[in-house]
Amino acid sequence: MNVTGKFARLGFAAAALLATTAPSFAASWVLPSAYPPANYHVENLNQFAKDIDEATKGELKITVHPNASLFKAPDIKRAVQTGQAQVGEVLLSLHENENPVFGLDVVPFLATSFDQSKKLYDASKSAIEQALDKQGLKLLYTTPWPPQGIFTKKDVNSVADLKGLKWRAYNVGTSRIAEIVGAQPVTVQAAELPQALATGVVDGLMTSSATGVDSKIWESLTHYYDTQAWIPKNAIFVNKAAFAALDPATQKAVTDAAAAAETRGWALAAEKTAAYMDTLKKNGMQVLEPSAELKTGLSEVGAKLTEDWSKKAGADGQAILDAYKK
Repeated sequence: MNVTGKFARLGFAAAALLATTAPSFAASWVLPSAYPPANYHVENLNQFAKDIDEATKGELKITVHPNASLFKAPDIKRAVQTGQAQVGEVLLSLHENENPVFGLDVVPFLATSFDQSKKLYDASKSAIEQALDKQGLKLLYTTPWPPQGIFTKKDVNSVADLKGLKWRAYNVGTSRIAEIVGAQPVTVQAAELPQALATGVVDGLMTSSATGVDSKIWESLTHYYDTQAWIPKNAIFVNKAAFAALDPATQKAVTDAAAAAETRGWALAAEKTAAYMDTLKKNGMQVLEPSAELKTGLSEVGAKLTEDWSKKAGADGQAILDAYKK
């Protein structure tokens, strides 16, 4: 026998043995978020990462990067698409310009309670998944924010009182509201909001009580009108190629942890809403019910925005609305 051939065969056999017995190497993923560490969305992300670490016995570790420290909010989705991050969390409506379905949950007065918001999500989930899939992303779970209200430093008794305000805009819907009521839209993401408030760049906005607390909004503004205009969602998604590279058991650990995080996140949002409202009051904010005139005016704005959305979304969008309204 050729000695060289014999050793070659032994080498291949040894390599095969090592391939079957060598331990797998742990994967490390990064997960950027735009929100501060104490925010319940980030707390939920941390628990999600912990659950995966425990389920995989350390074979998949996810490091959460909060407060837009890794990527700014509008850049997170693209970072995951291009593989700069494996997982990411974004306010879904930031990307309404890419697909109308991403902005359905911020159409004012379409879904104003957590039950309605969940029903709207169930009606639109398949369309959201398909839209993300075409972009190389897999939806893992969503978590809602508390209902949106109006923060100002003056009395607001009608939509006419919003005219001229320097209005924080962070997506298509909030920019359109500014346009309709005659406010001046200023694009400001969550991580930049405290500075924008402190410097007077913004003196009016619609956002959640959670964001109000995160930004210590009482240091700049005085009034909060509990309009419960809409309930936006954060979407947490994974790069499809990164997910496909995992073995089946690890994939299941990720999807199981995601299902638990979604259930936990929706419960946390409802639980935290009352606490956030109390925090606003304790810090001197006037927490007020909107007047009948303000409600009527905002409903008219909502009707216009629903019409806008329906035109953009076409027949597919109308099918979602029909399913939601059944």
